[in-house]
Amino acid sequence: MNPAGYPIENVPLQGTYDGQHGGPTTVQYTTVNINTEPPKDHIIWSLLCFMYSNSCCLGLAALTFSIKARDRKVAGDLEGARHYGSTARYLNIGATVLFSIMVLIFIITITVVLVKTNEAYRSYSGHHTNNYGYNHRG
Repeated sequence: MNPAGYPIENVPLQGTYDGQHGGPTTVQYTTVNINTEPPKDHIIWSLLCFMYSNSCCLGLAALTFSIKARDRKVAGDLEGARHYGSTARYLNIGATVLFSIMVLIFIITITVVLVKTNEAYRSYSGHHTNNYGYNHRG
């Protein structure tokens, strides 16, 4: 028994283990590229898209896929995390582009309305006198 009170269990790393101590054990080494970048989940971008530019619920979908990517990364499934992360990125791009187009259309619409209102005001005030029915002769 160990100090914690739990029984010690011998588990082989990989290969065969015949249960005898001191016997030959084969261990398989795999090369791991240390410079590989962990998959990105784009959670901050997804939160911003969800809060400010949730066009057609793309921000919500991006946030969902970002959370799934983070869960997969924590679980150790890096390929699944990359898949969910890239889907979140595409949804964030779509939400950002759609929001930008909507803002641009809004700015153009407001500009056109203000110009037309200004033109109508100038043409109206140029043809009428503003005496409101009073004739001042002096």
